[in-house]
Amino acid sequence: MRSSKSFPEPLPSRTVSRYVPLILWMAFISFASTGSFSAGNTSRIIGPLVLWLFPATTPESMAAIHAVTRKIAHLLEYALLAILAARAFRGSPRVGLRAHWFLASLALVVVYALLDEYHQSYVPSRTGSFNDSLIDMTGGLAALVIVRGRDWFRRESNSPV
Repeated sequence: MRSSKSFPEPLPSRTVSRYVPLILWMAFISFASTGSFSAGNTSRIIGPLVLWLFPATTPESMAAIHAVTRKIAHLLEYALLAILAARAFRGSPRVGLRAHWFLASLALVVVYALLDEYHQSYVPSRTGSFNDSLIDMTGGLAALVIVRGRDWFRRESNSPV
């Protein structure tokens, strides 16, 4: 007869389904830190799209649009990371993680943003930038504030007063 201590209990599928999207998104962010998503490569997508929408775009305007688009992408990719982290941690079977989901999610965003930019500093076609990390963290924090605010609004709207 086997001891119950020799095998861990299987995780409920609900817990797994909360963490898999988070892990996959983190893998995508890591892939996006490679040369495949360098400014030279993303300009091949953004440039033709902008010119199709606005054919009279000047090269100076194109450079500004490309830079702003890339910064918005930083903001949004980490906002989604924060939302997925909040979703996973709020449904965690661990009481401490569930109780401190906001801080745990924010810590994940901060650490991953810093590691992401550190990694990019070693990729020849990329440059690591602390400013990009701040943009990443801002996107994550904004998303978490919205998630927390949404919870507060739901609680308030359900009150009998």
